[in-house]
Amino acid sequence: GDDGSEDDPDEDESGAVAEPAPDEPDWKDRYVRSVAELDNVRKRARRDAAAGEARGISRLAKELLPALDNLDRALAHVDSDPARTEGATSGDGQLVEGLRIVHREIHAALSQAGIEAYDPTGEQFDPHAHEALTQQPAPEGTPSGTILAVYQAGYRRGEDVLRAAKVVVAG
Repeated sequence: GDDGSEDDPDEDESGAVAEPAPDEPDWKDRYVRSVAELDNVRKRARRDAAAGEARGISRLAKELLPALDNLDRALAHVDSDPARTEGATSGDGQLVEGLRIVHREIHAALSQAGIEAYDPTGEQFDPHAHEALTQQPAPEGTPSGTILAVYQAGYRRGEDVLRAAKVVVAG
C-alpha cells in the first residue's frame, strides 16, 4: 500500500486472512500437518501425565518403605520367638494377626502399583541396584562380587530402582 507496508496476498481489504481454495495443494498440506501436530500434542500430554503419575507413585512408595521395614522387623521379632505368642492373650494374638493383615495389604497395594521387593542374593553386585554394607571373603567356588546376604530388601518399579538393596558382597 501507500503507507510503505507490503500487501499480504492472503489478506483481504478488511484485514482478515482469506482461506485458500479447497483445491489448492498448500491447503491440504497445512491441514494434514495440523492434524499430525494435534495428534503429537495429545500423545505428548498422555506421556507426560503417565510420567507424572509414575513419579508420584514412586515418591509415595519411597516415603512408605521405612514404615514397611519397621513392620517387617516387628513381625520378624514376633516370629523369631514362638513363646512370645504362645502365652499371649487373645488380644495380643489378634493384634499380631491384624499387623500381618496390614503387612499383606501394603505389599499387595505396592504390587498393584508395579512396585516389588527384590532379593539379589547370589547375583553379581550392581552399584545401581545394590548398596554394599560390608565385604566378606568369598566362599570357595563363589566369584568375587557375588552378593552373599541381604540386610535390607531393595524395591523397584519396573526397571527403576526405588531403593537399593543393602547387601554383603564376596571379596
